[in-house]
Amino acid sequence: MKICVKCGQSVVSHKDRCASCRDQPQKINGHVAFAPKLAQDNEGFDPENFATLFDLEANHFWFRARNRLIVWALRTYFPEASNFLEIGCGTGFVLSGIRQALPKLDLCGSEIFSAGLSFAAQRLPGVELFQMDARRIPFQEEFDVIGAFDVLEHIKEDEEVLAQMYQATCKPGGIVVTVPHHPFLWSAVDTCSRHVRRYETRELRTKIERAGFSIVRITSFVSLLLPMLIISRFRMGRSGAAPDNSEVSPPRLINAAFERILDVERTIIRAGLSLPAGGSLLMVARRN
Repeated sequence: MKICVKCGQSVVSHKDRCASCRDQPQKINGHVAFAPKLAQDNEGFDPENFATLFDLEANHFWFRARNRLIVWALRTYFPEASNFLEIGCGTGFVLSGIRQALPKLDLCGSEIFSAGLSFAAQRLPGVELFQMDARRIPFQEEFDVIGAFDVLEHIKEDEEVLAQMYQATCKPGGIVVTVPHHPFLWSAVDTCSRHVRRYETRELRTKIERAGFSIVRITSFVSLLLPMLIISRFRMGRSGAAPDNSEVSPPRLINAAFERILDVERTIIRAGLSLPAGGSLLMVARRN
């Protein structure tokens, strides 16, 4: 069910005027905007980074490996899903990977920054994209699955977002979430990325369950590369230096080697082993 973002009453379409309060969402660059005041600038992210991400993601080992893990989670835990919403879809790289792997899934993408949607539209012709504040999702029991991939750590009110995700999912649907793992790995990378937090497993589990979901799978990933990640973060912390370009654009051979390592790691996860520590954390949960 679609909900008027102003009065909370059900609406036939967000493109039409609400019959109750007469409000009608405006459009920014051709996309419906549910929170237009936040579309250009807010503290959670630097929209200038979208151009860098758009050029980077398709070849970077971490983004490619994460996409494969997300597709595996959707296939494994929500094989009957007919539709999917990604919160914070950025440049559309995750959605493009899902569309290629699961072409029958009806996709929607939301992003708080209208600049991100301009990039996402290039990758996702025909996919419904809209500007939205994840703390106020204008849907109720609308989507079989909702994903938030490295989004919650940017938002102070993460529990509000999880509660809204619960409202917007159908029974017996659910959510797939990835976040950066382990506060002890906090570094200049997190600061530059405008993260609010890195998560402990227990913290994320508690918050997701408090929202009303039941956890069905928890695992770390980027686990086999964790020793190198710890060394990198330790050196960065000791030097006080800003992050260099090695993580953003690693040399081609190293990038390829890391991707193969994460492919091995995904095989381990697919076999049923949940990894206890890593650079990132995956949680899959169902709506009660």
